[in-house]
Amino acid sequence: MRLVIKYGGTSISATKDIQAIAKQINSLSKKHQIVVVCSATSGTTDDLIEISESIKKENKSKAEQLASKITNRHKQLAKQSIKKSDLQKKLLRKLDEDFSELLALIDGMVLLGEVTARSMDYLISFGERLSIKLISAAINDSGKKSIPLTGKEVGIITDSNFGESKPLMDTTRLRVSKTVDDLFSKKTVPVVGGFAGADQHGHVTTFGRGGSDYSATTIGSCMKADEIWLMSDVDGLMTADPKIVKNAKLLKEVSYIEAVEMAMFGAKQIHPRTFEPLLSKKIPMKIRNSFNVKNEGTLVTVSPSASVKNTVKCVSNVQNNGLIDIRGGSMVGTPGTAAKIFETLAKSGINVMMISQNPSESSITIVVKNTDLDKAVSALEMELLGKIIKKLEITTNVAIIALIGSGMRGTVGVASRVFGAIEKNKINVSMITQGSSELNLAFVVKNSDTSAAVRALHDAFELDKIN
Repeated sequence: MRLVIKYGGTSISATKDIQAIAKQINSLSKKHQIVVVCSATSGTTDDLIEISESIKKENKSKAEQLASKITNRHKQLAKQSIKKSDLQKKLLRKLDEDFSELLALIDGMVLLGEVTARSMDYLISFGERLSIKLISAAINDSGKKSIPLTGKEVGIITDSNFGESKPLMDTTRLRVSKTVDDLFSKKTVPVVGGFAGADQHGHVTTFGRGGSDYSATTIGSCMKADEIWLMSDVDGLMTADPKIVKNAKLLKEVSYIEAVEMAMFGAKQIHPRTFEPLLSKKIPMKIRNSFNVKNEGTLVTVSPSASVKNTVKCVSNVQNNGLIDIRGGSMVGTPGTAAKIFETLAKSGINVMMISQNPSESSITIVVKNTDLDKAVSALEMELLGKIIKKLEITTNVAIIALIGSGMRGTVGVASRVFGAIEKNKINVSMITQGSSELNLAFVVKNSDTSAAVRALHDAFELDKIN
C-alpha cells in the first residue's frame, strides 16, 4: 500500500515516542511505501507565536530567551533519541543551522519593528523544520533510509494568502508526485513538515492552525495514496468529549461529511479543510492513536457500511462563545440587511460560527468566539447602529452543542427527543439551528450548562451502545 502517516505534536515530543515511531515506520516500510508528515513538537508553535508577540512589544531579550528554549529542547531530544554518533553529530549540525537562521530572522523582525503575515509564516514554519529532522534522523538510526523535506521542498505550492493559504492543486500534484516517486524508487522514506508550503515566489506560507492534517491529505491525494493515517494522542473520533462523558465510545466508522461536521464543531484533532483533497479521490482515512497502535481507530470513508448508520453519531460542544442578537424594525423586508451585517463582520476579520433569523426578519442572532466579541460589537455599532440596527443584545460565555449524524436525515422525532432531554435537565436554550441537510442540529446554552446538556443527549440517544 501507499500510505501517508501523519504524527501530531504530542506523538513526537518524548525520546521513547520518537524511537517507537522510528521502529514502527521501519517495520511498516518493509511492506508499504510510506510518506511521514509531522507537526511541530508540543509547545513549539506556541513558543514561536510568543516570540512574535515579544517582537511586537520590542522585547528582543524575551524573544531570544524563547528561541534558546526551543533550541535546547530539540538538542536534548536529538542527543537522547539518536544512538549512532555520526547521525547524531550530523543532526545537531543541521539543527544549529536552523537555530542560527531563526535568530537572524528574529534580529531582522526586531530591526523592522513589525510582524507581517509573511514574516509570521516564515517564523512559525520553524517548528516543523526542526521536528522533521529529528524524526528522519531517528528513522535512519533504526536502519531505514529517510530524508527530511519541508512542504516547500516536497513541492506544495500555495496561493500567497499568508496564514491561511490554500494549495494550488494542479501544480502541487505534479511536483509532489514526482518528488515522492523518486524517493520511493530509492527505497527512502520522506519525512515532510506539515502545516507549510510556499507560494509561487518561494515565500513560506502556512495553512493555519492544525494544518498538518491538511498537508497529509494534500500529499495523499497527489501521490494517489491507498490510505491516510492521522496519528495523535486520541484513539479516534468519539461519541462525545471523554472529559465530559465518562462512557463516551470510539466511533469505528464515519462518513467524510460527518467527519467534516465533527471537525467544524470542536473535534480538535482535525483541520476543517482536511477532507477537501480526499473527496474527489475517495481515499479512506484512519484517525488513530500513536500510543495505542493495536487500536484501529476511526475509519473515515465516502460511504460507511450500513451497520454504522446510526441516527446520531456524536454530541460535540464548542465553549466560550458570545451571542449577539441584532434587532431593528427597518430590517423587516429590506433586501441586503444580512449582507451588510456579514460584510461589516468580514471586514473586521470575524468568523461567524452560527446564524439564526426569525421569519419576521426583525432580528438576526449570530454566535462568534468570545475573543472576537468586542471587535464584532464595536464594528456593528460603528457601521450600522441607528441605520438598520436599533438594538444589540449581547450574551457572553455560551456554548454551542451540536448533534451530528447523517442518519438524522428524514428521521422523525429527533428534535423532540433532543429538547425533551434538555427540558428534563432544566437547561435553557437561547438559539437553535438546523441546516436543510439535517446532518447536524445545533443549539446554544450557557457555558455552565455544557456538561449537563452533553451528558443528557449522550444518554437520550444511547451513544454508549454505538457500533
